[in-house]
Amino acid sequence: MRVGSFVLAAQFPGQGQGEALHRAVRSAEVAEEAGLDSVWLAEHHFVPYGTCPSAVTLAALLLGRTRRIHVGTAVSVLPTAHPVALGEQAALLHVTSGGRFSLGVGRGGPWVDLEVFGAGLEAYEKGFPDSLDLLLRWLREPRVEGRGERYPFREVAVVPRPQEALDGSGGKGPEVVVACTSPSSVRLAAQRCLPMLLGMHVGDDEKAEMVALWNRHARACGHPPEDIAAASHVSAGVAQVADRRPEAAEVLQKAMPGWLKQGLDAHVTVDGRHRAMRDPLAYTELLCGLHPVGTPQVCADRLAATAERTGITRFALLVEGSGDLAATEENVRRLGAEVLPQLG
Repeated sequence: MRVGSFVLAAQFPGQGQGEALHRAVRSAEVAEEAGLDSVWLAEHHFVPYGTCPSAVTLAALLLGRTRRIHVGTAVSVLPTAHPVALGEQAALLHVTSGGRFSLGVGRGGPWVDLEVFGAGLEAYEKGFPDSLDLLLRWLREPRVEGRGERYPFREVAVVPRPQEALDGSGGKGPEVVVACTSPSSVRLAAQRCLPMLLGMHVGDDEKAEMVALWNRHARACGHPPEDIAAASHVSAGVAQVADRRPEAAEVLQKAMPGWLKQGLDAHVTVDGRHRAMRDPLAYTELLCGLHPVGTPQVCADRLAATAERTGITRFALLVEGSGDLAATEENVRRLGAEVLPQLG
């Protein structure tokens, strides 16, 4: 079982953006010290929900500051990025880090980001599969040409080639993970035999259904059984460790609703469509019930139960739910020292 942290660089009420980013960087450094497997970095624009606008840039910083831990994006929003530019960045990080980088990509939402970056609504609604395929070709082939309507270009050389990393990865380049929130995105990932990142808003039963759908569709697409079995999906969640379960839940219930309200309310749709946002308190309570929140034993049992029910053994856990730097560092250390040893 591989347990990592999920870093949003969340800006809680009363905090500055620099404070949120400092906590994000420090929590990743502590994650390596505590023995966690990985750090996954979120990307958001123009909202305090997350103050990191470029997950791949923050990943570069953290790869330079660490020596062992794996760093991934969760996720880089593909509709607002050029697939070749993102592919070049991913290849660079893969080669220079010795294979410690994973590129998580997602479709994002119908936010004003699409207007600001000139992508347009169609890039969100229809363009994700083609952009993903161009990105994959860039990471797998020595030369690439743009064949689609959105990114037409003559054949060019891939430099640097990610297959040249001295990391023992068998020349496959960086791992690519796809954020999946619907059956259509599950099928898209399965068609390409790419592992999924499943959100923290869904529980074990729904995640198990999504894994089962992925397996069925991957088999129907003719992928080899060994490749299907090797796909290592990632389950996002929340982790808060305390001496008593009510104490752990109280920490989150005091801090997270304020952050969620100001963060979610700040999202603006590109076309004025209404988007219903979750009730912050109810959402916090839901997360406390779904994920490892409680004593070290409760947290270990919760992770083991999710792995048994879903078949997922890789986790990206939000550890900054208190909003406080010292409390976040303690939470990460307890996760490493008191929860991980119980998981084997």
